[in-house]
Amino acid sequence: MFDKILIANRGEIACRIIRTARRLGIRTVAIYSEADQGALHVEMADEALAVGPAPAAQSYLDSEAIIRACRASGAQAVHPGYGFLSERAEFARALAQAGIAFIGPNADAIAAMGDKIQSKRIAQAANVSTVPGFIGAIQSSEEAVARAQEIGYPVMVKASAGGGGKGMRIAHASEDVPEAFARAASEARSSFGDDRVFIEKFIVDPRHIEIQVLADRHGNIVYLGERECSIQRRHQKIVEESPSPLVDETMRRRMGEQAVALAKSVGYDSAGTVEFVAAQDRSFYFLEMNTRLQVEHPVTEFVTGLDLVEQMIRIACGEPLTIQQKDVHLRGWAVETRIYAEDPSRDFLPSAGRLSLYRPPPDRRHEGASVRIDTGVCEGSEISLFYDPLIAKVVTHAGDRALAIQAQADALDSFVIEGVQNNLSFLSGLMQSERWRAGRLSTSFIGQEYPDGWRAREPAGEAVHVLASVAAAADHVMNERKRQISGQLPTQRPVAFSRSRSVLIGSSRLDVIVEDADDALIIRFCEGGHAHQARSNWTPGEPLWKGSVDDEQIAVKIAPVLNGFAIAHRGVSLEARVYTRREADLASLMAPRTREASSKLLVCPMPGLVRSLLVKPGQSLKAGEAVCVVEAMKMENVLRAERDGTVAEILVEEGASLAVDAPVLSFE
Repeated sequence: MFDKILIANRGEIACRIIRTARRLGIRTVAIYSEADQGALHVEMADEALAVGPAPAAQSYLDSEAIIRACRASGAQAVHPGYGFLSERAEFARALAQAGIAFIGPNADAIAAMGDKIQSKRIAQAANVSTVPGFIGAIQSSEEAVARAQEIGYPVMVKASAGGGGKGMRIAHASEDVPEAFARAASEARSSFGDDRVFIEKFIVDPRHIEIQVLADRHGNIVYLGERECSIQRRHQKIVEESPSPLVDETMRRRMGEQAVALAKSVGYDSAGTVEFVAAQDRSFYFLEMNTRLQVEHPVTEFVTGLDLVEQMIRIACGEPLTIQQKDVHLRGWAVETRIYAEDPSRDFLPSAGRLSLYRPPPDRRHEGASVRIDTGVCEGSEISLFYDPLIAKVVTHAGDRALAIQAQADALDSFVIEGVQNNLSFLSGLMQSERWRAGRLSTSFIGQEYPDGWRAREPAGEAVHVLASVAAAADHVMNERKRQISGQLPTQRPVAFSRSRSVLIGSSRLDVIVEDADDALIIRFCEGGHAHQARSNWTPGEPLWKGSVDDEQIAVKIAPVLNGFAIAHRGVSLEARVYTRREADLASLMAPRTREASSKLLVCPMPGLVRSLLVKPGQSLKAGEAVCVVEAMKMENVLRAERDGTVAEILVEEGASLAVDAPVLSFE
């Protein structure tokens, strides 16, 4: 067993590897860029060494600097995590030449599977079913159009060295192909240093299902079941689960055997993932093999009981696998959601900033369900423009899928993040989707469920009364506290404390009477005869109202606003105003505030770097035409004109850093 390993990564995965290494008695060395000097993984590791400036190309992708750090620290091995250098064959070879072990597969296997074009040829030779397409590098946009027409639309333009959703674009018609080709090649060049792209058929309404394999250096290999990763945005996964609602025993065996055959054909020897695109009729086709640990590996760990990081370390030490295929059994169901710094209401555009509040639910096992939080941040951490905007992963495990989803929904409602835009409310609402709960999934799920973009749900039915009860109960606690403030001016006669309140929630006005009842508050609704008992130890200032309404345990995010509270629960995000009856009457007469129109400006919807400007002053534009390309969190985003017009002035330069809502250009 190694005595000391260096982790060539950052954030959540670096912290995850440190936890297993610590359990195994292995000392850890963290590396960090100038932007990560105070990061959590630096604090957790036994040692930490700086490797360069904030840009990844000058730090986490600098293999020579990482090897120097190994020599300086005496680390015997390197775990690359995921992303960065994890699938660089030349990095694995450089480590071997330096006498340092690589906790991952051999360099030849990485090279064979890391090239998406070559991997498809290898898969075909191994009798693995593959997606129809042109297996070769496309040289120009003209060739891309020609190949796409041969294959038939829709097609996927993909980077040969790609991964993580980068360097991927869908084209539905010939006019979409040139830009898809340009963006895929550009992203591939900046992210992987390799701008080769190829084209394959895009399977309509597909599911993304992958098989986890584990292979040692003695010829033993097993598959550990499947993960369903169909809930995606921008071709990046945000919800994963194991097992898959689609896969039966026959399909699992067929996919597993093909994954093992592919891994054997390249002499694979570590943890790896063979990804398939599956049709709703259970037919499936090989996509690619990821020669590394996956972000979503915890769901497999839950259902198999194996620590995949530990297995990778033991394999790298030369130990044989201690399990055979007959020993692999999937127990229960696991669901993982990825918490990102992004704005779902703006097409999931990334956000950046400091986490002014970060309160995750605790890791625990309760009432038959387990909750695990994997993260690389803490309160006060900075979400940087330079790296992936992942904040944390919430993983739940229970005896069946419904219970795992319920535990996931509860955990998301108990997770409080402030300081950056995030997708907590979106994920919380997704857990309530009937289609998700029924397992009717596809990679088009988000686009189909939210065709006009995501918006927080309006409360309906009994949820209106439950949230109104929470708002009324919190308001009552606030008022009782105010009555206890010392030094108040005396009055000529006692002021009667009215318990009659009006709650304006969403589009509803609910008149209530609040009554004390032992350890609870009775919220009695004046219309409909509803009455709820609310119990909580909430005190003003706490960001989470945890308690029960009619003996049902709930967690509601709550923050003070003028005359009420901003509340979020189960995907509902709104402001609940609590007034006296007279105040409510007057409030109903107030004209709603409207945001001043800024139609003469095109603004940047996310923080980022201007990669290229595509227009000039005086140029006429039609709605939908590309204006500029902004890079944020390693992804290129094309900003388009929202209306017809003529460009009056360009307000930014190429290479400029933009904040959210920064003006890019003005129209005449």
